[in-house]
Amino acid sequence: MQNFENFLLNSLPESESFHPHYQEALCAMLVAGGKRFRPALLLGVVEAYNPLLLEGAYHAAYAIELLHTYSLIHDDLPAMDNSPLRRGKPTLHVIYDEVTAILVGDALNTYAFEVLSEAPFSDYTRVQLVRELASNGGLNGMVLGQAIDCFFENQKLELDAIKMLHANKTGKLIAASLKMGAIIVGKEDLGAKLYDFGMRLGLLFQIQDDILDVTQSSDEAGKLTNNDEAKNSFVTILGLERAMEEADTLAATLLEEMEGFDANLREKMGSLLTSYINRHKH
Repeated sequence: MQNFENFLLNSLPESESFHPHYQEALCAMLVAGGKRFRPALLLGVVEAYNPLLLEGAYHAAYAIELLHTYSLIHDDLPAMDNSPLRRGKPTLHVIYDEVTAILVGDALNTYAFEVLSEAPFSDYTRVQLVRELASNGGLNGMVLGQAIDCFFENQKLELDAIKMLHANKTGKLIAASLKMGAIIVGKEDLGAKLYDFGMRLGLLFQIQDDILDVTQSSDEAGKLTNNDEAKNSFVTILGLERAMEEADTLAATLLEEMEGFDANLREKMGSLLTSYINRHKH
């Protein structure tokens, strides 16, 4: 992932403006780091089947990271989670102001598609990638999940509704990352299977985040923890013990599914996936 990190740092958004801090704010959350989990999923699929396409795939991986980073900036806003910390750094509305945070999020959202439009693939492949990122990150994906999450604060949902909420808010962008990797290497049938796997992985990822929210300090997590009391998190609804059971069951299912991956995919992605699948146990 170091090569991707270098690509990201060399491709930071640039603004020609006399604004006193807009340029700095555009880059702040990107250079703060993060797990880069979604880019790693896409690049892992590409590396498994056609390493020669990796350099071009950095554009798609970067587009995903841009869209994800915009979602975090907006998620932390006072109108949403009102969080002062992200990726171990103060959030943008804390460093600057709320207007700056909103506009930087808007800018990174649209810049993601500019970057994707410049990826060195055929027009057909670029359109497929744009469609996948837009449909999973937009009005019937991540944004829908955020809307449900915010509207139903302090209102307890049933478990199936909570799963639907987080399938959209978290699962779809993770699933899209895997499918976009398959699109790049021309394996559309595999892409559909990886998307389904990614939806289950995304649900586990959210359950784990909810668990870590109550078991880690803010310093350990790099973001504000113990802040989900009003939210429909798996821990607030199920309790910690049952949430752990749900995570364990889903983790076992995913590890079993991985046994059905072909040798190339297991070799390139086995370690990454296993570490994330088991992260709630550490």
